[in-house]
Amino acid sequence: MKEAFLHFLWRWRRFDIRALRTTDGQELEILHPGELNTHAGPDFFNARIRLSGTLWAGNVEMHLRASEWLAHGHDTDRAYDNVVLHVVLDEDAPILRNGHGRIPCLTLRDRIPPRLLQSYFRLENEKHWIPCAPSFAQADGIVRLNWLDRLLVERLEAKTTVVAHLLEATGQHWEEAFYRQLAYGYGLKVNTEPFAQLARLLPLNLVSRYRNRLPQVESMVFGQSGFLEMPFEEDYPNMLAQEYRFLQHKHHLKPMETPMWKFLRLRPAGFPTLRLAQFASVLHHNELLWNAVLDARDMKEVTTLLQHEPSDYWHNHYHFGKEGKWGAHKPGDDFIRLIVINVLTPFVFHYGKIKNKTDLMDKALHWLEAMPPEDNVVLRTWASLGCKAQHAGQGQALLQLKTHYCDAQRCLECAIGTALLK
Repeated sequence: MKEAFLHFLWRWRRFDIRALRTTDGQELEILHPGELNTHAGPDFFNARIRLSGTLWAGNVEMHLRASEWLAHGHDTDRAYDNVVLHVVLDEDAPILRNGHGRIPCLTLRDRIPPRLLQSYFRLENEKHWIPCAPSFAQADGIVRLNWLDRLLVERLEAKTTVVAHLLEATGQHWEEAFYRQLAYGYGLKVNTEPFAQLARLLPLNLVSRYRNRLPQVESMVFGQSGFLEMPFEEDYPNMLAQEYRFLQHKHHLKPMETPMWKFLRLRPAGFPTLRLAQFASVLHHNELLWNAVLDARDMKEVTTLLQHEPSDYWHNHYHFGKEGKWGAHKPGDDFIRLIVINVLTPFVFHYGKIKNKTDLMDKALHWLEAMPPEDNVVLRTWASLGCKAQHAGQGQALLQLKTHYCDAQRCLECAIGTALLK
């Protein structure tokens, strides 16, 4: 058994609360269990209880065995001085408070409903894709939908920590931070770090100075990426290389190392060269991209911002000097959906939160609800369990549920898991 099960029992009072008494014989009445503390310190803050008619307000600490109070060093930690009740599975030793006698203790061993205990152990010991797979379909639909709504916000909040770090690194410069994260997004999983390094080596203010001419933007993007160091036989890459050498000398630019870029196991449509060409095109066509994202009213306008064709050279090339039918046209819908999910919505959501603009937070959520979900093995497995994502927002929520709750066996912190504990 985990201590989290005691938290669950106490928080929701899912144990026999009739005729409660502490181990030293005091009558106990729980007026309020307090607020669960997820940080250091006692497990529950600001609880209110009545002991033999006397009202007490303070904190509650929980352990499977009472002696863990000493093993964890709580006897010398002043943060535990205001504990008014020690809740344990078993009291294997009385715990004394320095100068104030024995700490009142409640044992739960004989107060847990047998059926609830069986359900808990079944969840703990299941080896399915998710612990509650055999009973998942029994969870109330309203409970599931409400929980997914909360998980979507939780996932967005988690992604905004990246936004906060970028803002700190750029001196709270929203446009530069957004530009860096957009570059990171274009790398998807394989080339995220090279794209991120490119954005650091090629600041947005420099790109903006030359954005009116696509060849100059491409020369800086490909030059800083390290792709213009080789000799070329074709006119277009030679022109880019010549343009880059001029800008490199003028602005003291230092290119990155090309071996950082990964092509292995990628389809030509996903090659970093083609993604760089698409990235350059977006920068060329949008003077104030971050402002345009904030002003976009719906997914149609968002797609318009991102779906620009690269230069003609890339219509029949997938690498410099390599022709092929896989040339880059406009980015596909699946790719744009990933950019919106991983870059645009976290940025707009965080901006709305920081600026206290709930309409922008709602806009980010509406964008996710307006897109179809991703197609991946996790969401397909959820669908096989009877929980098919209806839109990208639910898809994100189900990914959050699987990775942060099911895989970590945090069933007692999950609304679906606790609903199934009967």
